[in-house]
Amino acid sequence: MQKPPRIWISNAAPKAGDVVRVRAQIEHRMESGLRMDAKGQPIARNIVTRFEARLDNDLLFTWSPETAIAQNPFLEFTFMARQSGELKMLWRDDEGLTLTANKALQVSS
Repeated sequence: MQKPPRIWISNAAPKAGDVVRVRAQIEHRMESGLRMDAKGQPIARNIVTRFEARLDNDLLFTWSPETAIAQNPFLEFTFMARQSGELKMLWRDDEGLTLTANKALQVSS
């Protein structure tokens, strides 16, 4: 998880009550632990095990992927805009590495 995540928000300045669509993608091998290396040894599992999206401290969305997810996971979710704040996203993998991304959201009435 070296490169920064790709984040897209349908509307960074929605009106209160508008639905906001968020798309997020990171680069990650998502090694299942089921493959062997050139010497026939199993390659250790290392997948993204947790994703969280928060608006400031309010939890919007969580995801706990499993082994069958493809590399470079892409996800999309929606939420209703109610307040301005910082949209914070976090990914964590089996090795304990975390990656974060933030986007400002300015809700108008």
